[in-house]
Amino acid sequence: MKAYDGMYIDGAWRPAAGPDVIEVVNPADEQVIATVPAGTVEDVDAAVRAARAALPAWAATPPAERAARLATLRDVLTARRDEIAETVTAELGAPLKLSQTVHAGVPIAVAGSYAELAAAYAFEERTGNSTVLHEPVGVVGAITPWNYPLHQIVAKAAPALAAGCTVVVKPAEDTPLVARLFAEAVHEAGIPAGVFNLVTGLGPVAGQALAEHPGVDLVSFTGSTAVGRRIGALASGMVKRVALELGGKSANVILPSADLARAVNVGVANVMSNSGQTCSAWTRMLVHRDRYDEAVELAAAAAAKYGDRIGPLVNARQRERVRGYIEKGVAEGARLVAGGPDSPHARGYHVSPTVFADVTPEMTIAQEEIFGPVLSILRYEDEDDALRIANGTVYGLAGAVWAGDEAEAVAFARRMETGQVDINGGRFNPLAPFGGYKQSGVGRELGVHGLTEYLQTKSLQF
Repeated sequence: MKAYDGMYIDGAWRPAAGPDVIEVVNPADEQVIATVPAGTVEDVDAAVRAARAALPAWAATPPAERAARLATLRDVLTARRDEIAETVTAELGAPLKLSQTVHAGVPIAVAGSYAELAAAYAFEERTGNSTVLHEPVGVVGAITPWNYPLHQIVAKAAPALAAGCTVVVKPAEDTPLVARLFAEAVHEAGIPAGVFNLVTGLGPVAGQALAEHPGVDLVSFTGSTAVGRRIGALASGMVKRVALELGGKSANVILPSADLARAVNVGVANVMSNSGQTCSAWTRMLVHRDRYDEAVELAAAAAAKYGDRIGPLVNARQRERVRGYIEKGVAEGARLVAGGPDSPHARGYHVSPTVFADVTPEMTIAQEEIFGPVLSILRYEDEDDALRIANGTVYGLAGAVWAGDEAEAVAFARRMETGQVDINGGRFNPLAPFGGYKQSGVGRELGVHGLTEYLQTKSLQF
């Protein structure tokens, strides 16, 4: 076990203000692998002060130079890709292959995209007799989750830095090690002192202190809708901007003309990826009544193949939460066709890949975010019924539509109340905006839309 010291503040690792530490546990074997400091209000204050002091110079740095720093950061992350993957596997429990391709690969791509955007974006433009300036919003407080620990840091920090903002990150307490690695990469990339700062700690202490700090101009948070509401309330009292990427209960709509086997297999894979710990996972599969039984059989067979291919959940609390939802699904009358609350693993926070059939829209497992490897299959009568079910939750983060004719799928997708829809298995695009409708959040991440979240406008009239 390694005991890590200090917070990354003002370009250096500085001793924490308090003596408390957070234990980092490997979810696969339940062993403590490291400790990190538990940040205090004083640590957050020091980090915000450093960010404020660094803001004028970084905001005035030419965009081309900011772009060059981000390109160097991308290169440093690329060089440390294996270390990133191994770190995520140790603290999150993700299989190493997934850590290499997704947990390390995607953040590298996103960092590179913002290096290019910072160089190409028009931070000034003319309209009529005015010059419109796009200026950094200021100091950004970023509170990030554990399920994609490096990606969510990069998805906030990279556009904020590209915009000319300075940043304080409070990572999730379950996965702080890759966040420390990112701070090391920032330092190695030569990003000036105070421009990026890292404070590890607990949400109710360090997270709340960051959200309500008067020196923070924008709070960017990814996590549960309940916590997002709390952060929104704290920020609104200070008229502070927020970007909230929250929960999801995404619908995977398989229209009658679709290639059913492909749609079901890809849908099951989507839910099982990262052990179901993905806010945009297609956890509700909607199938026409005439093809329903075939879809259920295909899904059960597909899920059975994932028993030894997915990792554990992040901690014991999350495992018990997911087990509770599975038990509630059975109690409410859903039919268990694969998996269940038990796991064949003797150690680790595992839950078996689980599929429910005969799920109705009002059931708890069809309405609430489970955040585990649990798929609910719902029956619909016609397209209007499918749309009613797809739009029938408080969430609207992502979704999918499958049809034999692409135009048919697109027409349905246009009617869905959700921020992102994949058509017939469309590939992930790091330049496309990501974010939700309704209680799935406020604002967008990734691409140019993610950059503009960290900008404010000023007009000069001539």
